[in-house]
Amino acid sequence: MKKIYCIICMAALLAAGGCKDFLDRESENLLTDDQVFSDENMINAVLANYYGRIDWGQRIDDHDSYMATDEAANSGSGGWTWGGSPYEDGIFRVYDYTLIRHINQFLESIRSEATAGLSEDYRKQLEGEVRFIRAWTYFNMGRCMGGMPLVGDEVFEYSGGTDITALQFPRSTEAELYDYVISECTEIADMLPTGYTKNAARANKWAALTLKARAAIYAASIAKYGNSVTPDVRTSDYTAAEGGAVGIPASKANGYHQTALAAAEEIITNGRYRLYNEVADKGVNFYEAVCNKASAEIEVIWAKDHIVPGNNTGFTNANGPLSMAQDADANRETAILNLVEAFEYTNDRNGTLKTRTSDASDYIYYDNPEDLFAGKDARLYGSVIYSGADWNGTPIIYQAGQMKWSGSSWTIVTSSGQVGTVDEDGDMVVSIDGPNQSDGATHNNTGFNIRKFMDYKPTAFTRGAGSDMWFVRMRYAEVLLIAAEAAMELNDNRAVGFINQVRDRAGIQPLSAVTLADIEQERRVEFAYENHRWWDLKRWRRAHVVWPETGTPTLTDDVTTHNQSAAADVNTSVKYALFPYRIKSSGHAQDGKWVFDKVNASGWTYSGRRQNFQLRHYYNFLDNGWLEKNPKLVRNPYQ
Repeated sequence: MKKIYCIICMAALLAAGGCKDFLDRESENLLTDDQVFSDENMINAVLANYYGRIDWGQRIDDHDSYMATDEAANSGSGGWTWGGSPYEDGIFRVYDYTLIRHINQFLESIRSEATAGLSEDYRKQLEGEVRFIRAWTYFNMGRCMGGMPLVGDEVFEYSGGTDITALQFPRSTEAELYDYVISECTEIADMLPTGYTKNAARANKWAALTLKARAAIYAASIAKYGNSVTPDVRTSDYTAAEGGAVGIPASKANGYHQTALAAAEEIITNGRYRLYNEVADKGVNFYEAVCNKASAEIEVIWAKDHIVPGNNTGFTNANGPLSMAQDADANRETAILNLVEAFEYTNDRNGTLKTRTSDASDYIYYDNPEDLFAGKDARLYGSVIYSGADWNGTPIIYQAGQMKWSGSSWTIVTSSGQVGTVDEDGDMVVSIDGPNQSDGATHNNTGFNIRKFMDYKPTAFTRGAGSDMWFVRMRYAEVLLIAAEAAMELNDNRAVGFINQVRDRAGIQPLSAVTLADIEQERRVEFAYENHRWWDLKRWRRAHVVWPETGTPTLTDDVTTHNQSAAADVNTSVKYALFPYRIKSSGHAQDGKWVFDKVNASGWTYSGRRQNFQLRHYYNFLDNGWLEKNPKLVRNPYQ
């Protein structure tokens, strides 16, 4: 089962000359075991190399990746820019047996005489860390492609004349891959430290248990909903007893749910984390819970850290409001109305913004733009910048134009393709922060900006300095929501208590019962921009329902008309924007007030721009090169 990896990684093996010395340095020098393991700084450099290679899926180091979900749209550079339909068959695909080989070489070394000078405890910690990285790698491969070959600890060598058929391995079943990740996390948990690491950058015991809980809840969802919702999404090797490279038998669902709940409960009961609740303002508190590195000792369990200078991120510079820009960049990705309306009101679970009267015959008029968002779940403030909300103390005002009364109807005065414009009286026509529907390189097309993972420091808005903002991979809120989901699926009444802890921190009403829809809703708003939405909808087999291939949006894409139906059937696979207008109509009762139109985001109009998630997107296609080199690989569904 292990020999395929040498075939797949042939180029990497040849580049390394078949040598067992385990790390290609950036300088392209090879280091011997004696050189590495005689110096703790060198050991840490090797680990840093491994940690630096495991950044997959949506992340702030690849901000265009946020276009894949209903959390953001490509704004400043004008609409959808990814190829495909719109999803490519390899989107977010992970296939890194080169890293697994390097890890196995490291394991071989620390179990040998080369590390005899290290203490037993330190050797165990090193083994635990690299095995965690390996488990994380397999987990990411599995949620992309299903079961993949499991090579264990073996290090394969290749030289001229080697029988390559001995290096070809079949895929594991999907269940076997998740079982492997769960087993590894169970074994390494007690090898890892229980304390904090600087900025949560290195894995500890609680990170291992969180990965265990996450892998188990993913496997449980696939076993349950893969069979009940998408029974045809399987590989040709599927059997009712064992499943296949894609497909987990439904009979395994309860066992995985029990494993997920037990792992989460161990963290809840014995771990040292809790929900961050240090600031009285719940919106500010939520931003800090995710974006303030002080939360590493309270809530954040594991994160990808950045350091300035040398290892910065340009997420703030690329995606901030234009009014805050310090350089030539802004608004690359912006938040969308779809996400904003997912946040509940404190007294109403329906988060739809109240822009029209109940019969849609007239606008609802607001004294201030931020009044539209009053009473919303506090996590909205911590995740999204909306009109009237502040950015580090400075209000951000979005204005798409002025609204004037013609005597019988409202008409819009705007500035085509321009932002930051004023009229003859010096009154704002279009804010520098938009929105508009132009393709201006730094223009906002949605009426919102992302706040989560944005850095308040002015230098973060420059290309040169960038930001040291981290990217959170695991935090305590996820542990609670995994526990809630698993308990709900097992008919355990503790589910309500787990989910209500998260809701209470957000300042919204508690639930008296929990359904999968509640779990989906809670995870969507709690973990926006944290690389969960794509994978959640896939594991629940909800992606093709939420982002359907067909359907026509009913909201107008023409911002000069206002005939939105009271019963508008918003297509959830289309991205929407919110255009605020200030009324300038002297003598009119509503003069000076604000109204809002919901429109299609630029680039997401009737021309067919939509998420368009199809059944074939539940699993990435295997690359044709892999299949040619290894005939034992089973093709994925629809491939």
